[in-house]
Amino acid sequence: MAAAARPLALLTSCAAGFAPEELVKRITGKDDLTMDAITSGRVNFYPWTIDNKYYSADIHLCVVPNTFHVTGEIAEAVQAFVVYFDSTTKTGLEGVSEWLPLTEEWLPEVMILVCDRVSENGVSRQKAQEWCIKHGFELVELSPEELPDEDDDFPESTGVKRIVQALNANVWSNVLIKGDRTQGFGLLSTLAGANRSRGCEETPETESSPSPGDREESQSDGGEDGAGTHSLEPDSAADPVLDMDIQELASLTTRDGDLGNFERLFSKLKEMKDKAATLPHEQRKLHAEKENVEVLGRAHPKPCRSFLRPWALLGQS
Repeated sequence: MAAAARPLALLTSCAAGFAPEELVKRITGKDDLTMDAITSGRVNFYPWTIDNKYYSADIHLCVVPNTFHVTGEIAEAVQAFVVYFDSTTKTGLEGVSEWLPLTEEWLPEVMILVCDRVSENGVSRQKAQEWCIKHGFELVELSPEELPDEDDDFPESTGVKRIVQALNANVWSNVLIKGDRTQGFGLLSTLAGANRSRGCEETPETESSPSPGDREESQSDGGEDGAGTHSLEPDSAADPVLDMDIQELASLTTRDGDLGNFERLFSKLKEMKDKAATLPHEQRKLHAEKENVEVLGRAHPKPCRSFLRPWALLGQS
């Protein structure tokens, strides 16, 4: 399937009355989707170029009707996942839950839960947000009842504009950095945090990691058989090289933005992404969590309301 050679943003709908192609039309701004579209069975691929002042990337918006039509080639190329659900019924999230085993395996950088508007008679805002926090999604309403405060210095985007911004914020595997754009690189200090943290309403306070000596002492106190509690933690299998990469990444995100640092930041992210892809699934999840905590601890010392909001300027030309 040649279409999957490009990275994919997989779009699907769990609502009978809403076709995912409607999201494609709104994202691309095109009413006619037949031009350049590629069809493979019941899966459709729509080419889309992300082009902002910092970089460009050619991707496919991949529309899949259900989990049964996800091939191995599609799974390998998914880097963003957008799913629409029916918020007017209390069981609206059940169909979305069928996708969770796949998203937990893919760990896409962007995961967005979309509805027209939350409903107190169906899926309420609280229920939707709790679901998103639990599963690592961001909630986007296409027609929210309450619009952002216009007096806010950094108003939060809503609707399709928010989806487009999130897709712009992703570090796509085939990204091409523009070398002649240096203005505004300072706002990219939150890149890694935006890439790994999803749906954060609060940044947890983290305790400093114990020194190797402390760990050894703790393990020696674990009993006569030497099986202390620390020996059971997945952290014991962590790659020290990846840990050093995380420290370097966190350092890069706290420096003043310039072209050289920006390029190094992107290069380091892609390098770490390739390394992490070779890890077992559970260790890969642990690595992502450690990266998130380390970078967010520097880039976001205070709790954040919207984890990708600093990237709003990326969509502006």
